[in-house]
Amino acid sequence: QVQLVESGGGLVEAGGSLRLSCVASGRNFDDQVMAWFRQAPGMEREFVSSISYSGGWTYYADSVKGRFTISRDNAQNTVYLQMASLQPEDTAVYVCAARSGSHYAAEAARYDYWGKGTQVTVSS
Repeated sequence: QVQLVESGGGLVEAGGSLRLSCVASGRNFDDQVMAWFRQAPGMEREFVSSISYSGGWTYYADSVKGRFTISRDNAQNTVYLQMASLQPEDTAVYVCAARSGSHYAAEAARYDYWGKGTQVTVSS
């Protein structure tokens, strides 16, 4: 089992920045692929970004590419999402997810563990 707890969300003006954190506990963190998803009201859960257990590869949704950066610190069992140039359409609950294995996956169904999420609201 892996428990995930997100933090760092909040209210920010358009053009601003936030850094989200996700702390993992339980089984080995450094053999998990980690990802961020987001879900806006009335919308399906959307893939944002993922990172391999070594940090050797990262993937981003086209909508956030060039603005968001995912990273991880395996010594701290933490994955981060640095978000810049935020826009109102980035408003959502951001949720951290983990899956065993070494391959990239953007489908929510392929992730085994989920946090409860942190709210990000971007005002115009």
